[in-house]
Amino acid sequence: MQRVSILVTDEEAAGYAPFHHGETSYVFVPLTCDGPTRLVDGRCWAFVQWVLDRCSGLELVRRLRADPRTAHAHITLLLDQDGDDYRRRALDAGADDYAASPLDRQAMLDRVLALASGSGAPKPERVIELGDMSINLGSELARWKGTAVALRPNEFRVLRFLAENPNRVFSRAELIEALGKDGDPDYLRTVDVWIKRLRFGLREAGAPDLLRTVHGRGYVLDLL
Repeated sequence: MQRVSILVTDEEAAGYAPFHHGETSYVFVPLTCDGPTRLVDGRCWAFVQWVLDRCSGLELVRRLRADPRTAHAHITLLLDQDGDDYRRRALDAGADDYAASPLDRQAMLDRVLALASGSGAPKPERVIELGDMSINLGSELARWKGTAVALRPNEFRVLRFLAENPNRVFSRAELIEALGKDGDPDYLRTVDVWIKRLRFGLREAGAPDLLRTVHGRGYVLDLL
């Protein structure tokens, strides 16, 4: 099943249930001033509030445009007040369009579905480069100095998320949430298995020990 990520800054909207339409799953992903808190899979839409706690909506739009994970997202800035000046500032910051705030779940889905049905353009392929490591998101293949790293899907997704957020410690629960598997306590006990297999795959490809365990807190991928 294909996946579409709908990034939202509103905490209530972040808890909306996924919507399944045909072979596509539309999933709501929390968005903060630091960026998405989960993996951004498939095509991407973002709904950004004008006023946020730690940054302005305009600033977040600029950050999303500069972030490789979200540079090609369709961004809607939600205006607290309507007017030509607000609309102009939204577009100048990099938003694709604007709407009056708030938008409920159905209104967001209506906008996404209307735009998605009119565009069949493939998402540009993205490769994460970290020193001697390259991670191709399209082919879901990681390489160390050109040597493929043998990874299963969940291990690849863990590596991808840590590579997109290097030098940050993530707990088991945060990794589970990032992979969209929160709600199942059994996965917490599986994180250590993923990390063990990921370390083995990297070592077999000739990479040094890039993953560091921070006792009592979680795991971190040290920037190369």
